[in-house]
Amino acid sequence: MQNALFVGVSSQVALQRELDVIANNMANVSTNGFKARNSRFQEYLMPVASADSFQKPDRRVSYVIDQGTALDLAQGPIEQTGNPLHVAVRGDAFLVVRTPNGDRYTRNGAFETNAQGTLVTSDGYPVQGDGGPIQIGPQETGIAIGPDGTVSTKLGIRGRVRLVTFANPQALTNEGANLYGSTAQPQAAGLAGRVEAGALERSNVRPVVEMTRLMDVNRTYTMVSGVISRLDDLRGTAIRRLADVA
Repeated sequence: MQNALFVGVSSQVALQRELDVIANNMANVSTNGFKARNSRFQEYLMPVASADSFQKPDRRVSYVIDQGTALDLAQGPIEQTGNPLHVAVRGDAFLVVRTPNGDRYTRNGAFETNAQGTLVTSDGYPVQGDGGPIQIGPQETGIAIGPDGTVSTKLGIRGRVRLVTFANPQALTNEGANLYGSTAQPQAAGLAGRVEAGALERSNVRPVVEMTRLMDVNRTYTMVSGVISRLDDLRGTAIRRLADVA
């Protein structure tokens, strides 16, 4: 009976974690370039007891272990905005931005220029080019960004937006502000990534799928809670009957 309670609690902890992941996905349905995450769980079989006095062989107890979350790298829908500073990333590449904590990576291409003429993200982080931040003069016109990330105006080329890929993108960690961090060194994207100017990649979260997952989690959590409650009642009844016999 005690094992059954432990199994139920481990299931509830896993379901709570999945609920947090779903809630975060739903909160970012409208976030440019956001990539959804999915929970990953693993079965853990408790080793059998070693006592030889049992009349029947001991049965393994199966628990649930939270194995983290997987990043859904599917391409989000591309929406035309007409803004020459907006770029949508196609392929497996990420844009590089400079933050106070060093280089970070994003798929959000909603760029703008700050008061100094530096190309920045909507959060004010400088966009990294092959040679560092990209500067555009206040009087320059005819801004265009090519498929390879080259930024140019009527006065010439001003830099090229840096695109990178990772050998294991699943190791990327969310760091807030729609940014990812990585302990591994990125590689130049090459043909693995291109950009489309005047457009933005929208979130790849599918609201209908997430709502279905949410209902399944709530239903399962309620069911597990009912089992735990009944087991608790059963234990209470057993204790009272044993007391009566004594």
